[in-house]
Amino acid sequence: MDEISIRHRQGHFGIEVSFPLDLRWTVLFGPSGSGKSSILRVLAGLTHPDHGRVVMEGQTLLDTERNIFVPPGRRHIGFVTQQPALFPHLSVHENVAFGIRHLRRDERARRVGEMLHLFGAEHLEQRKPRGLSGGERQRVALARTLAPAPRLLLLDEPLAALDDAAAHDILSRLRTLDVRVLYVSHDLAEIWKSPASVVLLRGGRVTQTGPLQQVLADSRNRLLQQLGH
Repeated sequence: MDEISIRHRQGHFGIEVSFPLDLRWTVLFGPSGSGKSSILRVLAGLTHPDHGRVVMEGQTLLDTERNIFVPPGRRHIGFVTQQPALFPHLSVHENVAFGIRHLRRDERARRVGEMLHLFGAEHLEQRKPRGLSGGERQRVALARTLAPAPRLLLLDEPLAALDDAAAHDILSRLRTLDVRVLYVSHDLAEIWKSPASVVLLRGGRVTQTGPLQQVLADSRNRLLQQLGH
């Protein structure tokens, strides 16, 4: 079973979490400042924790006690945030192809086409990022991240800035993928119907884990009562 165990302090804030990553979709849920983004950054290799261990598919990516640290580029992990960081001087096609330059030209073109089609963005192929809407940029960012076929996709509230229709469309497309996803959210309505496990966080600690609808039932009931008032 893949495992994540992290203990890290930065300034006055610290996280100390341990949880398995054994389902295709796992949601990190909690209020702002609960440590969700910090966990993703450790998994991606962008933050080196004071103490921690991350094992995926039998490979140790991080073990501070044994001085093991696999660099981000060798982890085969994709990471998409709220702000899609596309290369402004490259076309959409070139952006999506960036991480698969090792493939033959025909294979690369085929993979780019598959990813753009998956996210309904094939008509954007020759445009530059400055000419795209926020939703279009996010579709391209997801296509680029998934083009190298990562074994884990980290999503840090990638739909937070989009309207409901665009967010729902992208989320439904993501759910068709055969890739393990660790999804950060604090929007209960957005994730409620997800067939996922959930890791509930507060103050940098795990307070509960389990099937999403079971763990978050009380939170949903409180929200519905508030909306009723």
